[in-house]
Amino acid sequence: MSERVPPAFLDVLSGLTDWLSAADIPAMVIGGIAASILGRPRATRDIDALVIAPESKWVEFLASAATYGFAPRIDDPLKFAARTRVLLLRHVDSAIDIDVIFGRLLFEEQAVARAEVLNVGGVALKLPRVDDLIVMKAIANRPQDLRDIEGLLDVHPDANVAAARKWIREFSTVTTMPDILEEFDRIVARRKCID
Repeated sequence: MSERVPPAFLDVLSGLTDWLSAADIPAMVIGGIAASILGRPRATRDIDALVIAPESKWVEFLASAATYGFAPRIDDPLKFAARTRVLLLRHVDSAIDIDVIFGRLLFEEQAVARAEVLNVGGVALKLPRVDDLIVMKAIANRPQDLRDIEGLLDVHPDANVAAARKWIREFSTVTTMPDILEEFDRIVARRKCID
């Protein structure tokens, strides 16, 4: 598993895990790192984490970041986070960017609660279940995210596609973006043709 994550990233993930644990905030690693560990290995330039924390705790949370080697990478990061729900940080020693996403949707809360701990190179990482990561990738709907879904389904042919599809359908309806569900259904259909 550790061969799926560059050594410099493992050091940063260790610090990130320590920070999130000390802050006692429900969280997990998502994005390209999670897709690389749970699916097909791929390159990524940053680390994404999904955290569940009320806005009233953000100031204290950010203040504790420096202890673990993280610093804001923009001026007034909390103002930006209030607008976008993303806290933009950088690991000082490695210059690896960290995007902390403040989740607030029911799906995000449930996905973090269902997160599973996996030992990756000696680091106990909280990662999403495969079907939850598929949902996140489908919603992001960028070309790399769609390739990540294919990789996750290749590695986990028994993934709960029906559960993922339920959430994707709901997001597709709420956001009036039917292409999210259509693209996911195309990926699943292509896989069935191959199998």
